[in-house]
Amino acid sequence: MSASRPEVAPAAGDLPFEKALEQLEEIVRRLERGDVPLDESVAIYERGEVLKKHCEALLKRAEARIQRITLGSDGRPEGVAPLDMS
Repeated sequence: MSASRPEVAPAAGDLPFEKALEQLEEIVRRLERGDVPLDESVAIYERGEVLKKHCEALLKRAEARIQRITLGSDGRPEGVAPLDMS
């Protein structure tokens, strides 16, 4: 017979973007409702910060992988170059 233990959230670094964003959205909904006790609010806010940073890092990595197609003077694809995000 096992005692019930609180559910442990997976490390943010182990989550794919979609799952991390889903958890972050749920945290925002809970905090916006305002019916979460203070201690729990602080804990889920901190979890939200970790998830936010993880999502930002995954997006940054994805942006770095995106390339644009370069065209020759005749308008035909010539090659690829890094996407200029500025």
